[in-house]
This record gives sequence, structure tokens and C-alpha cells, in this order.
Amino acid sequence: MPIATALVNGHIVASTTTPETVDGNLYFPPSSLTKSYFTPTDTKTHCPYKGDASYYTITTNNTEVKDAAWYYPEPRAGFEKIKGYVAFYKGKAGVEVKNE
Repeated sequence: MPIATALVNGHIVASTTTPETVDGNLYFPPSSLTKSYFTPTDTKTHCPYKGDASYYTITTNNTEVKDAAWYYPEPRAGFEKIKGYVAFYKGKAGVEVKNE
């Protein structure tokens, strides 16, 4: 079964066998996050078809990666499957999928 992992500074910050894919991004279920690495930020953006996104800074080894991940707390109709799921910015976090 494939397993998706998100890494920041060499630390696995999320791992799941049940990601959702939207627009080429893997979205990780909230239960798959190692929550101690994540801090909500005040950053917000708007996607015209998914809705309003909120962001997390990820901290590992006392190194902060600002707004490295985003999620939709209340996505628009048609995107309910990613409610609360977290995606990671390329270049700020690495996402890998491996067959286990």
C-alpha cells in the first residue's frame, strides 16, 4: 500500500496511506500530522473555487518554515473531502509517496 510522507528539515511531519489529491497537491488528513511541529499563522489566501485557506508554520530543530502548509477549514461545495486536510508548499517541505 502506498504511503505518503511530508518532510521538513529531515523530520517526518505527516504520514498517511489516505491522502486526497487536488490540483496536483497531496492533502494529508489532520490525524496524520505530528501536531507538535505545526503552529497556525494569521496568513489567509482565497482560491476562487476551493475557498479560503489558512496556513501553518512548521518548526523543527528550532528552525521555522513560515507558511509551509495550508488547509481549507471550510472549503466550497465540491471540495468537502479536503476539509481540514493539509497540503505542503514545494520548496518548503518535501512530499514523497512510496510503496510499502
